[in-house]
Amino acid sequence: MSQLRAAAEDYLAIRRALGFKLGLQGRLLTQFVGYLERCHLTTVTTEAAMTWATEPAGASPVWHGMRFGVARRFAVYLQLLDPCCEVPPRDALSERHRRLPPYLYCADEIAALMAAARRLRPALRAATAETVIGLLAATGLRSGEVVRLNQSDIDLAARTLRVVATKRNTSRELILHESTAAALAAYARLRQESLPAASSPGFFVSTTGHRLSQSTLNSTFRLLVRAAGLEPLPGSRARRPRPHDMRHSFAVSCLVAWYRAGEDVQAHLPALSAYLGHSEPKDTYWYLSAVPELLALASDRAEERREPR
Repeated sequence: MSQLRAAAEDYLAIRRALGFKLGLQGRLLTQFVGYLERCHLTTVTTEAAMTWATEPAGASPVWHGMRFGVARRFAVYLQLLDPCCEVPPRDALSERHRRLPPYLYCADEIAALMAAARRLRPALRAATAETVIGLLAATGLRSGEVVRLNQSDIDLAARTLRVVATKRNTSRELILHESTAAALAAYARLRQESLPAASSPGFFVSTTGHRLSQSTLNSTFRLLVRAAGLEPLPGSRARRPRPHDMRHSFAVSCLVAWYRAGEDVQAHLPALSAYLGHSEPKDTYWYLSAVPELLALASDRAEERREPR
């Protein structure tokens, strides 16, 4: 193993120990090291980093920016070990990208998706889709967190749900509403009746008894979106409806409700951030700028505070 490759493995091990999963980034770094080795380089040079980052030529600027970020962060680490390593200038290639506004579901649209799910066959597939959609809407969980749930993560008697080793290897526990716990209990009974011999520890399963996969969830969700007739508004910059947008809708509905009720939103944000599993409240603040109604409500609140008493 070359010293360069060993340094890359040490770098990934250190960052993963800090909680970063680095799936795609790890694969990209391995490819970058392979590129350097094919160029007979023993360290990072700015020219090599830029050349590799901007491949392939027809890819999007976002992809090039991501590759550049992987190469540059490794170079920053490597320079501590090798003074000959060159760190590309931070502004040489931006890795920032424009986040499209989320698709925000209203209550009627969520109901339409769940109604479409009930029409699926067989019954277990229908129940899985309907219950997953309901859980996403009621808790703001990430879709990946939902498919990774194990039966042991849900305590229906205590109405709690544990999200284990999720983004950045953090975990959290959520309190479930009575109606949500009842829906999960009904699904658990149907799952047991339909697949009594299933050995999967997963809470949500496919009709074959295996854990529900992200790809199956995504494909089923696209089918339900079409059946429910959901589309972004004409001229809207919002993306097409996705399972992950249930999370955005949950966060936005909480914030809108607090503003309308005259609550101290700043005081509530840390709790919402923790509930959603954000690493820090600033990640939750993004919703304020993503939704025009929230911006208007926040602006009105600020004007009220500036008005003399």
